[in-house]
Amino acid sequence: MKFIVSSTYLLKQLQVLGGVINSSNTLPILDNFLFELDHSQLTVSASDLETTMASKLEVESDSAGSVAIPARLLLDTLKTFPEQPLTFVVENNNTVEISSNHGKYALAYADGNEFPKAVELEDPSKTVVTGHVLSTAISKTIFAAGNDDLRPVMSGVFFQFSTEGLTFVATDAHKLVKYTREDIKASQVAEFIMPKKPLNLLKSILAASEDDVTIEYNDSNAKFTFENSELICRLIDGKYPNYEAVIPKENPNKLTIARNQFLNSVRRVSIFSNKTTHQIRLKIAGAELNISAEDIDYSNKAEERLTCDYQGDDMQIGFNSRFLTEMLNNLSADEVQLEMSMPNRAGILTPIDGLDEGERITMLVMPVMLNS
Repeated sequence: MKFIVSSTYLLKQLQVLGGVINSSNTLPILDNFLFELDHSQLTVSASDLETTMASKLEVESDSAGSVAIPARLLLDTLKTFPEQPLTFVVENNNTVEISSNHGKYALAYADGNEFPKAVELEDPSKTVVTGHVLSTAISKTIFAAGNDDLRPVMSGVFFQFSTEGLTFVATDAHKLVKYTREDIKASQVAEFIMPKKPLNLLKSILAASEDDVTIEYNDSNAKFTFENSELICRLIDGKYPNYEAVIPKENPNKLTIARNQFLNSVRRVSIFSNKTTHQIRLKIAGAELNISAEDIDYSNKAEERLTCDYQGDDMQIGFNSRFLTEMLNNLSADEVQLEMSMPNRAGILTPIDGLDEGERITMLVMPVMLNS
């Protein structure tokens, strides 16, 4: 088995696949990349049993075979090469020999047949989405997903496909984000919960991609196919909480404010807040928003006044500044609207501008009790 490939082209593909491999694996074979050669087409795969990703590369070769090559060692070697062709030859003494312009490097390999096989999806449903749309949907929601192992359904992003549009939801019970695309429709109704790890991989790969991504899914697995790669992952098992029930419908108090000004103000004031509760107080009266925080233990306190556009009754409400900052950071609008009903009901944050046609974002943040 022998093939010739460009060093930078191979490195670029392997760095993406390297994101799948865990730093410590129970199965030693998972520390390897699986190289499967079929004449001029090389398929490289990486897996952690939950997520498997494979990329097809064009190489020069007229042989076939499969070997598993240590990932860390190969990546570290490739990073040091300038652009040049590399020749890989599988020798009989259980090593792969890489020849560059200046030298030879031998790596021990494992038998390719020991590598776990990727799952074949039986009878999947299918939806096609543009790469950057999927990437945006992931980055707008994934930050709100929880990290609680006791509630695994909340540690992923809920995909809800219907003939009306696509909805992506993430929540950790303190904050919730619902991202909807009405300009893209699915052929049939489906819902599944995607784990964070494959989503983070997809987010970085598809960031500026104009290509279509085909999403195939059944009850237990999902498969994303794009360009020359495919990613298969196991879905999170369980029923997603009824998120619609927690979004308050009647919110008479509406505050409209410049996002950047609000974000910077919250950031500054929150430095003076209690280090465990991160509590800040919003006091709204007329066209003035008063943001304050104090840390009684250290006698630190801060207060800022901002002008805003407000319709509703005067009110005081407390929020965790970290959640508010995260949400404002994730929006790209110039102006945002915060809708509230009562100091003990969730606030709803929505962007006023900066959205594409058919794109909708609703962010929900739970208040904290104010100790007056």
